[in-house]
Amino acid sequence: MGVLCHTEACVCMKYFYEPSRSQGPKLAAMTSRSYWTAVWCGFLVLTIGLGVRQSFGIFLKPVSAELHVGRELFSFGTAISMLLMGAVAPFAGRLCDRFGSAITIAGGSIVYVAGMVVTALMHDGFLLVLGNILVGVGLSAASFGPVLGVVLRTAPPAKQALAVGICSAGGSFGQFFIVPLASILQNILGDWRPTMWALTAIAVLMIFLAAGLNDSQAIAAARRSKAGGQTTGEALSEAFAQRSYILLVIGYFVCGFHVAFVGGHLPAYISDKGISLSLFGIKLTPAELGGWAIGMVGLFNIVGAVLWSSMGAKYQRKNLLSLLYLLRSLVFLGFVVSPLSAASVLIFAGALGFLWLGTVPLTTALVGYIFGPVHLTMLNGIVFFSHQTGSFFGGWGGGRVFDLQGNYDLMWWISIALGLASAALHWPIVEKPVARPALAAA
Repeated sequence: MGVLCHTEACVCMKYFYEPSRSQGPKLAAMTSRSYWTAVWCGFLVLTIGLGVRQSFGIFLKPVSAELHVGRELFSFGTAISMLLMGAVAPFAGRLCDRFGSAITIAGGSIVYVAGMVVTALMHDGFLLVLGNILVGVGLSAASFGPVLGVVLRTAPPAKQALAVGICSAGGSFGQFFIVPLASILQNILGDWRPTMWALTAIAVLMIFLAAGLNDSQAIAAARRSKAGGQTTGEALSEAFAQRSYILLVIGYFVCGFHVAFVGGHLPAYISDKGISLSLFGIKLTPAELGGWAIGMVGLFNIVGAVLWSSMGAKYQRKNLLSLLYLLRSLVFLGFVVSPLSAASVLIFAGALGFLWLGTVPLTTALVGYIFGPVHLTMLNGIVFFSHQTGSFFGGWGGGRVFDLQGNYDLMWWISIALGLASAALHWPIVEKPVARPALAAA
């Protein structure tokens, strides 16, 4: 029997970045030229895809009023979109791992644009839901899992932390840039339909940006390695046999819950409390302060995503994830028990923004480290499905609790408890590549 310590991750990474004499120069040159292209194309895809999607909230009132569908149906459409985004993610990930990410992301972008067209043309509740379904399905193939999978496959190990951090920040930059842009466009154009068409035109760019997310050579190299003979079924059986993977899946639910609840309900919470801001000649209504708070979350997350990713190169990612969820709970607790004011709202938004999506690069990279790059996107897709399931309950649950109790108090305490639970779940994760004796001995 051969040495038993080799793993898929080790074999593949060695193949990628320590190539043989016959293939090394060509592969190394390809890597050095392409991974930054992948990073910035991925950054823009996430900026556009997530930014445009997050801007839907500004259309809630005018769309509900024009179509006479009520806010409940509009919210249901967005919740279904988030859920499908996660449900389809494992299948999109499988397509990435099988055929390459560029063609999969391009295909997802086309479906996304089709959903935007339906949304811009909608005249009843059915088309409202259909448009959201298409956007959610399309975004499953053009979101964090597929995009970060490309970066992890093409970037050298020493550059992965920075590359993943920069790319992940694209989602927050979209929240910070495109959402306010959509609001400005709606004021200029005077109606939601031309604004939706403008956002659709921006979304078309995703199709062309997908060309810069080509990881086909990296996938081929992984399959030629000793670790590339694992089937999809074997990869799934192996993953779910690992307690660490199951803990990651469960823990990521909490991230989605937090993001959807805060993103969907913080502006309404601020408005309900009547908190406004008047400082140095700046006057913000409660509604405007809510918008600024969400913008600050996105702004601070740009820094947070890069910093947490960088720390992931120096410290165990599972410990960082435990710390991150613990800090989230403390931030929630501080916000709940402190006197509510404009200052406390902005401090909360900045602190939470710093912790907002730092979970994404850490979780994605951890899955890749444990199981290797061959089935990376599919396995991350399953983890992401848990995230989006949490998003569904965080978004829908916030509205449900408010309707039942007339406030969000219970949701804040649930968010605190879930953060503590996720911190505990990540601590026992074993952060090392899974051993595959049979592959090593082959």
